[in-house]
Amino acid sequence: MDVSFLSVLVFGFLMGIKHAIEPDHIIAVSTIASQSKKIGRSALAGVFWGVGHTTTLFILGITLILLKSQIPEVWAMSLEFLVGIMLVYLGIDSLVRIKKEKIHAHAHPHRDGYVHNHFHSHGTLVTHEHQHKNVSYYKSAAIGFIHGLAGSAAMILLTMETVQTVWQAAAYIIVFGLGTVCGMLLFTTVLAIPFVMSTRSTGIHFWLARVTGAISICFGFYYMYQLGVVEGLFRLWM
Repeated sequence: MDVSFLSVLVFGFLMGIKHAIEPDHIIAVSTIASQSKKIGRSALAGVFWGVGHTTTLFILGITLILLKSQIPEVWAMSLEFLVGIMLVYLGIDSLVRIKKEKIHAHAHPHRDGYVHNHFHSHGTLVTHEHQHKNVSYYKSAAIGFIHGLAGSAAMILLTMETVQTVWQAAAYIIVFGLGTVCGMLLFTTVLAIPFVMSTRSTGIHFWLARVTGAISICFGFYYMYQLGVVEGLFRLWM
């Protein structure tokens, strides 16, 4: 492998890590991380986000590079606008989920002797027997997929300016994707820590979840306003 191309791949990996920690990415995944009581599950949700994100970039990116085409500006901005809608939905979904459940705490022993306070709903249960609700990895992958659509236009331009052949483009996008997976794995792990540590306190835990949902909603509307009004997407639609 050419040394210069190897340096390009290293650059792509670092750019992937940087891309993973953009505010809209972190906020979206934090709504998923807030649902988990285990750091490992939240970290895995970040991995699935990265896989969904990379899959979209790879398929769409290689297709457009082969066709020597680009995404029209109005379509690129509309896909970005979709991210804003998604953030609002995720925030509302998080708040509704908390309010909908008749949540309370009780001591919950495990077979290994470990005891912790468990928060759950009796909406459909009449006893305290239950299973832990797992994080939706499919949902995380879907979020990454939408983010990949939104970032595909910029990614294609960066790739075409950086490499010379389709094979190099494929390698660059894959390495970039690995960077996003690693970056999101790291930051979802960090994001999960306060939620996991607060599971012993009902008030703090669900206060954090509500704040996360509210931030997602506010940032989503701000994101749509910037694209629609400030950057002129609404005018392009008309």
